[in-house]
Amino acid sequence: MNLQATFFCLFSVGLFSGSVAAVQLLDPPSTPKLSNITVFVAQKIVTMDPAIPNATAVAVADGRILSVGSLEDMKPWTDKYPTNINRQFANKVMYPGFVEPHAHPLLAGILFNKPLLSPSPMPNPWGKPFPGVANLQAAMTQLKQYSDAMKDPNETLLTWGYDVVAMGKIPDRQLLDQASTTRPIIVWDSSGHDMYVNSAMIKRYDITPEKVKNIKGIGIDKDGQLNGQFLEIPAMQYVLSVAGKDIMKPNEIPNDYMYINDLMQQAGITTSGDLAFGTLNIDMEKKVAQAFSKSPNAALRIVPVVYAEPFIQKYGDKAIAEASNLKALDNDRLIFQGVKFYSDGGYLPETMRMEHPSYTNGSLGSSNYQSANDFASAMRPWWDAGFHIHIHSNGDIGNQNSINALQLMIDAKPRFDHRYTINHFGIPSLAMVKKIKVLGAVVSANMSYISERAKLEYPALGVDRASYATRLGTLVRNGIPTSIHSDAPVSAPAPLKEAWTAVTRRDVYGDGKVWAPAEAVTVMDAMKMITFDAAYTLGVEDKVGSIEAGKFADFTVLDSDPLTVAAIKIKDIAVHATVLGGKVIPVSETKKPRPLE
Repeated sequence: MNLQATFFCLFSVGLFSGSVAAVQLLDPPSTPKLSNITVFVAQKIVTMDPAIPNATAVAVADGRILSVGSLEDMKPWTDKYPTNINRQFANKVMYPGFVEPHAHPLLAGILFNKPLLSPSPMPNPWGKPFPGVANLQAAMTQLKQYSDAMKDPNETLLTWGYDVVAMGKIPDRQLLDQASTTRPIIVWDSSGHDMYVNSAMIKRYDITPEKVKNIKGIGIDKDGQLNGQFLEIPAMQYVLSVAGKDIMKPNEIPNDYMYINDLMQQAGITTSGDLAFGTLNIDMEKKVAQAFSKSPNAALRIVPVVYAEPFIQKYGDKAIAEASNLKALDNDRLIFQGVKFYSDGGYLPETMRMEHPSYTNGSLGSSNYQSANDFASAMRPWWDAGFHIHIHSNGDIGNQNSINALQLMIDAKPRFDHRYTINHFGIPSLAMVKKIKVLGAVVSANMSYISERAKLEYPALGVDRASYATRLGTLVRNGIPTSIHSDAPVSAPAPLKEAWTAVTRRDVYGDGKVWAPAEAVTVMDAMKMITFDAAYTLGVEDKVGSIEAGKFADFTVLDSDPLTVAAIKIKDIAVHATVLGGKVIPVSETKKPRPLE
């Protein structure tokens, strides 16, 4: 398959033209062939299976796990079949392959591989990390350097990672004109929800107030002219519709996907959700996902969750059927599962809906639905079709609408094991946690809200709300299945850092501040959140997430055990290798670019 040619054709017709089983059934991997067996021996294997919590050997055949226990315990298998005893991890610790329950792999690969303006350091799988920009002046200096370094004076510049709160200013076209008045510039906010453009971009793509008057979130200044601010998903998608072919180049996409593949592999991830499949271009994303799932260099299983809105835009009343049909593309490394909706705005740019109380400056943020009834009406066809629904939900009103909409759908059509998942869960109340428990919902929490954001957000939210964001400990104490995630590209995928945050409640700024220590969880609970509970969040717990007979032979190999090191050191534990379907992938092999094909 000529991927570059395929991508070019798809983009050339325009950028825009998220399960998907109707019932959540157990569907483990197929029966393995038993011609040859490999037994991995480790100093310690933490299985995440309470029946056999620890082991020292695991037998693998045809990409599946046959047996777990001691080397002696493997004999019922090894006495019958040709066997290779693999001792390369004899002094290492093995866990189930880490599961990233909420990320956007393709988008993250594209954006992490672009010029960066993030305030925090950003890892680079193939080289030195980006050090971050310290303040607004440094960001503008960096932006101008990026523009000046480009050879083609007409090429559009896309940068990623600008942080409104850290920089202290929402960019407008006048600010970005300081970097260039002739080159089109697009600055994509670190939340992924907002974009800012300069005057040259507005002119190049012939964007006028009249053309965009019906699109929510596009800023107009006091003179009735575009101010260069495109806030929230509809406005951001408009920018992609007019400029996407210039900023997301088809010939670069395979390399971008390998960039995030290698970054995730080095973090120990073997399975990742793709939470908003179809955001960029349904046909293109489908081709990329298929190609990636068949690449010998890929190190991940991908679980796409379709984004409802672009499917509705493209297919109308056939959207659900088209989303369901994607299950026909499933293979061992591509598993379509679920649909996604957005309840409110972003945590990072302070656009999530806050009313009880508001932000400290009196602003309220934005909500995508006027009421829980409206939200339930939008989701009900997908609910009735049996979809596992994932919700982007942050502010108190966003969370309230998400929870109440679930109640309304259950009242109209009860479902068992609906696994309705509230993602991010920025500012919840105790009452919300209790209601989630009663309704049988699931939560996937963004740990960067503590590790990176608490120190930045408390002036706008108050110390209390910024401190207990996501209420992780309360969720666990109430028995609610809970996972933790990066939401890459919002933050870099780093499961061990997320676990460290969940356990210590510390931020990355090194001043010793502990945010809401009562919301801390145990190390075992944190490790479950990046293994079995993360798999449960995605609906693939029958395939990955624990080291059990019958599951895929996916492992993360660590130099030390998070359960035994000092909690403060969890984030610094080195990932030695991953194993995907029995194939060993040392971290050293993903330190240089490799082709997708």
